[in-house]
Amino acid sequence: MGRRRRREGRVDVEGSCRILTARRAAPRGAAPPAPPPPAAAMPPLESVPNVSEGRRPAVFDRLVAALSGHRGATLLDASRDADHDRAVFTLAGDAAGLHAALLDLYRVALAEIDLRRHYGLHPRVGAVDVVPFVALGDTPPAAAVAAARDLAAQVASRFDLPVYLYEEAASAPHRRALAALRRGGPEGLAARLAASLAGPSEPGGDAGASGEAGPSPPDWRPDFGPPRLHPTAGATAIGARPLLVAANALLDSADPEVARAVARAVRESSGGLLAVRALGLLLPSRGLGQVSMNLVDVSRTTPAAAFAAVLREAARLGARVLERELIGLVPQAALAGEGEEAERLREAWGGRTLEARLAASPPGGPAVSEAP
Repeated sequence: MGRRRRREGRVDVEGSCRILTARRAAPRGAAPPAPPPPAAAMPPLESVPNVSEGRRPAVFDRLVAALSGHRGATLLDASRDADHDRAVFTLAGDAAGLHAALLDLYRVALAEIDLRRHYGLHPRVGAVDVVPFVALGDTPPAAAVAAARDLAAQVASRFDLPVYLYEEAASAPHRRALAALRRGGPEGLAARLAASLAGPSEPGGDAGASGEAGPSPPDWRPDFGPPRLHPTAGATAIGARPLLVAANALLDSADPEVARAVARAVRESSGGLLAVRALGLLLPSRGLGQVSMNLVDVSRTTPAAAFAAVLREAARLGARVLERELIGLVPQAALAGEGEEAERLREAWGGRTLEARLAASPPGGPAVSEAP
């Protein structure tokens, strides 16, 4: 515990030691030393774009470069995963700065990525698959919604790309869940879009033989952009949501059914933990199962509680958890709590909190990581 606290809070601990030393050495009557600088101010917005590219280091480097060096936006974290064929980036800043960085990201991604050659494990519908905005600090959620809608209009206009708004920015209830948009991948979305274009466009639906209007199928025409998928880049989802934690548990079992069973046991939709979404996968590069989780409300289920549940269910099925992987960053408050699992995550992830990266930025640039 002591070792962890020194590492996570190195600037604060060392700063305190320097102040104490200066006080002991200062002559009488000398002015007290200045206090340590305050923590970095929280920027108004975070954005966490997910791109369907995780296997080509040179392309990943160009995506990182596209997001870097923009006034009003700071790239805090970048990671890629070959099995998922996916890259995840974390930025923070104001709306104008984030828009400039993200438009550069779209420019590079659309030039480099062809979804027809994408075979990653992660569900996706686009080269730039999803771009969420998150209101930070005292920023009202409406600011994240406005940033999402503004970016959506610019992306559609500049790149001739169909854009779907999701979560808090969604234009209709059936578009709110990202899983509904991704169902069936690009091919499934293209089929639903074709059905929407061929069917009735008014809410009342068709009149049947009895003359009574029947229910219309959900409309899957994009919120912005052309009513067709881009031939190489598919579509893109842009939205606004609260902070979430994305994490993976690597199991020691090569049986994909074990990973799927654990995922079913812990996700909310199957009767598991509140605010947990989970998939069970088999990683080709390692021949082992993975439970991939999104914790969409850490006030309801913390990362420690989620991993504890994964440990219990895996043990019940004769498996163990080998690794705990964080994707992106984690809010400091999500690491609070008692118990062995909470302590383990603080030890492993304490330097990868949003607050720690903001305090350390911009010197040194973003931390870049790759899945093994």
